[in-house]
Amino acid sequence: MSKQVYRSGTSVGANIRESRNAQSTSDFINKLNIALKEADETQFWIELLFRTQFINESEYKSINTDIDEIISILTASIKTNKKKINKQN
Repeated sequence: MSKQVYRSGTSVGANIRESRNAQSTSDFINKLNIALKEADETQFWIELLFRTQFINESEYKSINTDIDEIISILTASIKTNKKKINKQN
């Protein structure tokens, strides 16, 4: 499970980094959507680690708060950029 957290967690950052060089707003949104999916997957693995007692409640709450914040930021960024596309059309 820890390998899954590592894989999905680092993928979030990699996709956000890749979005900086997006070729269009649509490409930017696509990369952020991938990062969002990976963040959601990471949250799943963290929940599983907690439920199987690999991490304690305090660790879980701290990590989960961070993941919730990342998910919120990504969601807001995606919505904002979708509005930009809709205004252009």
